[in-house]
Amino acid sequence: MQNLLELKGVSRRVSDRFSLRDVTLAVEPGQIVGFVGANGAGKTTTIRAALGLIKLDAGEVRLFGQRCGADAPDETQRCLRSRVGLVLDTCPFPSTLKVGQIEPLVGPAYPTWDRKTFAGFIDRFGLDSKTKVKDLSRGMGMKLQLACALSHNAKLLVLDEATAGLDPMAREELLDELLAFVADGQRSVLLSSHITSDLDRAADRVICIDNGSIVFDLPREDITDRAGIAHCTQAQAAELMACVEGTRAARHAYSVDVLVPNHREVLEAFPEIPCDRATIDDYLRFMLKGALK
Repeated sequence: MQNLLELKGVSRRVSDRFSLRDVTLAVEPGQIVGFVGANGAGKTTTIRAALGLIKLDAGEVRLFGQRCGADAPDETQRCLRSRVGLVLDTCPFPSTLKVGQIEPLVGPAYPTWDRKTFAGFIDRFGLDSKTKVKDLSRGMGMKLQLACALSHNAKLLVLDEATAGLDPMAREELLDELLAFVADGQRSVLLSSHITSDLDRAADRVICIDNGSIVFDLPREDITDRAGIAHCTQAQAAELMACVEGTRAARHAYSVDVLVPNHREVLEAFPEIPCDRATIDDYLRFMLKGALK
């Protein structure tokens, strides 16, 4: 089945200090793909490249199987972007507008806009049409964006740190909406987030970027179901890392934590070494800061 989004070898020099370098990733139908990395790692720049908003120095971007770069014809870009729903970390609508004024502002930009669908989401999300954008809470601002993103038959949702600053209940509601969105197996979500516990629950794949380059791209279960953190003495760590490939170590004053690719195998081979399942946050920390065997 055709990928909804593909980046192949994307490179772009942004400044003297930062560049995207050979970024390759894909979002398959029916997936929620978590996109993680530290501030300044390149997540937002990659999203801008994916939407054809910046010119590339090398590589190509395909949306729904078609090339979508900043050099593509304007009509092609508009057509492809109309099938993408975008939710940002801050509400982008004019602060003095009321919720009821957003539909006539946004709707005309999308040929597939459905007024009834939008009105249904506004009611479902508890948004007051008389409330000004500037008076919306962060969670309500996110819901307004999500209502817009879900009202034009989008096939791909792109969320750039949209859960940042939300309370646990609002994040839970958002994740429920995303899971429902991909349930038909035809639509997908690219979710950039610092809150890795959300990805532990919802993501099918996790992609990490650091300093403009992809560090890992794995099925979520390879991290949360298979990988583990072994808590070792110095001697145990040396033995474990000599026997198991693909480990990374975080050394402390009197102990060593070791990231292992399969915690069950380690528990069987080294029953004396405590080994817990890894979280995405654990995996991210070790991959970015841990020392490779």
